Amino acid sequence: MKTVFDGVTITTQDAVAIVSFSRPPLNYFDVDLINALADALEEIDRTDDLRAVLLRSEGKVFCAGASFSGREGSGQGELADPGDLYRQAVRLFRTRKPIVVAVQGAAIGGGLGLAMVGDFRIAAEDARFAGNFVKIGIHPGFGLTHILPRVIGHQNTAKLFYTGRRYTGAEAAAMGLVDEVVSAEHLAEAALAFATEIAEGAPLAVEATRATLRHGLADAVAAQTERECREQIALFASADFKEGVQAVAERRPGRWQRR
Repeated sequence: MKTVFDGVTITTQDAVAIVSFSRPPLNYFDVDLINALADALEEIDRTDDLRAVLLRSEGKVFCAGASFSGREGSGQGELADPGDLYRQAVRLFRTRKPIVVAVQGAAIGGGLGLAMVGDFRIAAEDARFAGNFVKIGIHPGFGLTHILPRVIGHQNTAKLFYTGRRYTGAEAAAMGLVDEVVSAEHLAEAALAFATEIAEGAPLAVEATRATLRHGLADAVAAQTERECREQIALFASADFKEGVQAVAERRPGRWQRR
């Protein structure tokens, strides 16, 4: 079976649905892509024969972040109101079946948020993870301020956000952000094997267990993205945001004005 949404395909391997997205060259996302991914996951939820999901992207980079209003390159684009995107993102967290995410290359900013939709992350050795929001003078989004502390703890989350530091696959695994690190050539195989192992369990039991472990998660993400959205709207209007985007593009520290 192969179903095509906007930039998204679904293929199957036994009881595993493989959801792939492609926005070359760096797989930036926008509202349309997140909506298409949510459509795909909801379609899989309606298909009883599919018991687990493998989420992946095409190309050398998993996802370099958001692209709004034609701006790319910083891992976060300019948007007067990111609320529409976050409402679509919450749909991803409301789906029912376990998700394994395969990460190659960069998962930056909103791309890190997309990776955190999954229950598990399998990373290639060349994977890089960063929540570089403060580097461009913006507040974290995509529910990351709620999701990351659940997964890697408050202190690791604070370090990741306050510094904007970029982590290797091995460093991400050491803090619990990543579940397995494999060579790039074995990423697809390892991620599919992980998803297949999950799919071998009794589906009602797996989904019930997942629902308990993630009880209240989507609602909490919805509430948290409302706060993130307000903070982002305020900071999008700042001079520091404009400076941050330019500084990242020029690979230099920001010259902040605190306004």
